[in-house]
Amino acid sequence: MTITLDRKRSRNPVKTRGAELRYGSQLRKVAAQVSAIIQPFTPGDMSQVPTIEHLLGAYSDMLKGWATQTASNMLMDVALRDEQAWQTMAKELSRGLREEIRSAPTGRVMQQLLVEQVTLIQSIPLDAAQRVHRLTLEGIENSVRAKEIAAEIMRSEEVSQSKAVLIARTEVARTASTLTQARAEHIGSEGYFWETSHDGAVRSSHKAMQGKFVKWSEPPTLDGMTGHAGCFPNCRCWARPQIPD
Repeated sequence: MTITLDRKRSRNPVKTRGAELRYGSQLRKVAAQVSAIIQPFTPGDMSQVPTIEHLLGAYSDMLKGWATQTASNMLMDVALRDEQAWQTMAKELSRGLREEIRSAPTGRVMQQLLVEQVTLIQSIPLDAAQRVHRLTLEGIENSVRAKEIAAEIMRSEEVSQSKAVLIARTEVARTASTLTQARAEHIGSEGYFWETSHDGAVRSSHKAMQGKFVKWSEPPTLDGMTGHAGCFPNCRCWARPQIPD
């Protein structure tokens, strides 16, 4: 028997757009701080690059407490929405199955997700530092003018902003998908039906997955990456769980 989270709509019943916007807004603050660290340095003075790298590394270390709180807020937001979606679905299920859904061990999943989110947030300034280092080396090896290298280094906020948006969009969806999987497997679900967002932005490899049954134990490999619906970068697909009798 297949019970869906929303029989009338083809959209993900776990509404994550608000959580994505809030998370993205917080992560963009990190990107802005990356710019604030880099901007005061004199463009073209490559001798200052080691100092920039050191400051960005120190900022990443300082972020841990803030990152933990910010990630926790996002995870709790998504977890609440996931629980609400399951409560709506549970009206169609037996009392015993409803109790099983409520007792699903999502705590361990949430702890692992929190560790991963903190690491991703701290990676924003670390990636910026690596980029500064790489650009400097390229300038030395390829005899690129210091002015051109400096201009690229000063684009670090733009690059960091893009990474922040990607993290927010990808990780909120992945959190929702991971929690759905945890609850579904707890009540004996073997898999799910892949659902896309049904619009022109769906990548061809994901469009081909529409409606296909996927076992939780066998995530598909698409475009060289392996994962379930909603767990790929910028993926807006979602899993419609199959619930056993």
